[in-house]
Amino acid sequence: MFKKKWTMLLLTSLCLALILGGCGSKGNNGGGTSQGGEGKGGDQVTVSFMHLWPEGVSAGQNKIVNQIITEYQNENPNVKIKQEVLDNEQYKNKLKVLSASNELPDVGVTWAAGFLQPYVEGNLFAPVDDLLSGELNGKFVAGTTEAYNIDGNTYALPLEFNIAPVYYNKAIFEKYNLEVPQTYEQFKQVVKALSDNGVAPIALGNKDRWTGSLWYMYMADRIAGQQTLANAISGSASFKDEGLLKAGAEVQALVDSNAFVKGFNGLSNEEAKSEFLNEKAAMYMMGSWDLPNFTTNEEIPLEFRNSVGFFKFPTIEGGKGDINSWVGGPGVGLFVGENSKVKDEAKKFVEYFVTKWGEQSVTGAGVIPATKVDTSNLDLPQLYIDLFNEMNQASSITLFADVQMPANAAETHLNMIQALFGKAATPEKFSEEHDAAIAKGQ
Repeated sequence: MFKKKWTMLLLTSLCLALILGGCGSKGNNGGGTSQGGEGKGGDQVTVSFMHLWPEGVSAGQNKIVNQIITEYQNENPNVKIKQEVLDNEQYKNKLKVLSASNELPDVGVTWAAGFLQPYVEGNLFAPVDDLLSGELNGKFVAGTTEAYNIDGNTYALPLEFNIAPVYYNKAIFEKYNLEVPQTYEQFKQVVKALSDNGVAPIALGNKDRWTGSLWYMYMADRIAGQQTLANAISGSASFKDEGLLKAGAEVQALVDSNAFVKGFNGLSNEEAKSEFLNEKAAMYMMGSWDLPNFTTNEEIPLEFRNSVGFFKFPTIEGGKGDINSWVGGPGVGLFVGENSKVKDEAKKFVEYFVTKWGEQSVTGAGVIPATKVDTSNLDLPQLYIDLFNEMNQASSITLFADVQMPANAAETHLNMIQALFGKAATPEKFSEEHDAAIAKGQ
């Protein structure tokens, strides 16, 4: 199974590939179908496609998806792409339901590593290695497709590469004369100043649980160090490590300092995000997949978008972590259902989609793609450029904990994250439950 440590080599490959590489927008015009039709005169085929880019909250991505589908259907008039669009949590839940009844879509979205594992073990996703030796050969940034490789086979093709910064509202910071924090002590002073002035410091929707995991992972990284966290997640070390226990305690200290919006443990990520978008909260930690909302999404006022900056999670005094260490990794990818009745056409659509997604996702949505794109001649938002440049300095990237872990352990992790933030579990209990779940290896 794919393991989690992302090093400077991967980041160097990423940045060099994006700057120097070229990703052609040439699509697959074959138009063949799995029902024996060839080209424009073939049998009519419907390919079902379930994804998580709704029009409102993912406007940039949604627009690109529809553009690609329209282009594909125009070039292959015998094919109809039937979409089902859900938000993030609805999507995950429906994927589980459909997998239980063996009714997955022909093409869908998945995450890497541990998330992928049960679907592969259940023989639900088709290997797509043949696509890597075709039109897409050499087009992916080093280290991205490997995240979707299990036991020698690749089961999805990645679309994005993500890191998780802390976005902040520059206008709010200026109003209260606040500086971007470089140390955790400075960060706590920013939190206190905002709270004292009646401004919610941080937008967090921890009903979705993985959102709180981002905060815990950075605490763990900065205090215990990247390798300690990685070892605990793999089961080769314990979450009872002194640094990891302290990370849990610091999470609860943040809660006690009123760092997060009221009712955060009962808010969804989308509800919390709206607090940031509506300037009711000053900071918001999220993956770079949300960059479009702060750069290219015209449904969000330009004045607000121009006011969004970001900073790296600060260093913690006495900690082993590095400010240039990030939580992130390859984002979502596209799978083809193993039991699809139109598997050949589904694979052709995936190949076409991934090829087209590259440059269009950069210029149309401000997304950092998993495929190589020559960005030198593209007119890109400054926020995108600044975040991209920070990636040049990354010392390591740790893949999201719930994505790394096997399914049952990931569920324990997410439940305990909510309990930790809600102060329903002590850091010691949090650690014990993690060790027990990971030891089961499920």
